[in-house]
Amino acid sequence: MKRQILSKRYFQNMDYKLIAVITGASRGIGFYTARCLIEKGYTVYDLSRKGGAEDVLWHHIDCDVSEQTSVAAAFEQICEAEGKLDLLICNAGYGIAGAIEDTDIEQAKNQFAVNFFGACNCIKTALPSLRASHGRIILISSLAGPLPIPFQAYYSASKAALNALALALAQEVKAFGVSVAIVLPGDAKSAFGTARVKTTVTASVYSNRIARSLAVMERDELNGMETTYVAKKIAAIACNKRVRLFNTIGFQYKLFYLLQKLLPLSLVRFIVGKIYA
Repeated sequence: MKRQILSKRYFQNMDYKLIAVITGASRGIGFYTARCLIEKGYTVYDLSRKGGAEDVLWHHIDCDVSEQTSVAAAFEQICEAEGKLDLLICNAGYGIAGAIEDTDIEQAKNQFAVNFFGACNCIKTALPSLRASHGRIILISSLAGPLPIPFQAYYSASKAALNALALALAQEVKAFGVSVAIVLPGDAKSAFGTARVKTTVTASVYSNRIARSLAVMERDELNGMETTYVAKKIAAIACNKRVRLFNTIGFQYKLFYLLQKLLPLSLVRFIVGKIYA
């Protein structure tokens, strides 16, 4: 995979104050990523609907990423305080689980409003500042993008859309010295699973299979990577001079990502179906 290179100014001027925005940093992977970036000398702003711990060393701004006006107001506040932006990490997101047939379309729209259009809102608003600084955009996606999971169809679709966005965006902004990286973490021990919205329909024809699928998801998350490990990897991607467009975290998940590219689609879908369907 071809690597993208940040401007020399970004790394060589030790007096250059680095400003980062992370969406959804009030808990989980975003929280620990913010902490890692603080340790690396960044000034960090968290944009989320809920504030985190009171003793954090970064700034929190109440923001609903699915609302463009809320995002615009948050970035205006940051611009007034700092006058610049070097790094945007689009991390805010959640998952819904259930059969496509059972899921209300409004739930599906809200999934995209946060996971996909929330990132779009932040990218559109941040790009003028990132062009000026030759900065970086990191999108937190999922292996469910290239490997869609039964009974997590809308979540998978939102992450697949994010991956496609990153591919196009990287080409659009490359000429301005802005680099793009998309991160595909494997299962991690975070609050993501507990926040998952489960579509339940009484006497659904899918009930037993959904229950089995969710049990597998929750078991894998419980036994997944430490959130701090994932955060350190994301922070490293933020700070590396060279960056890959697609970055999978975790050895076994790197293997899964490679296999889905090499194996016949029918075999990949058979394996995924055996695990989740």
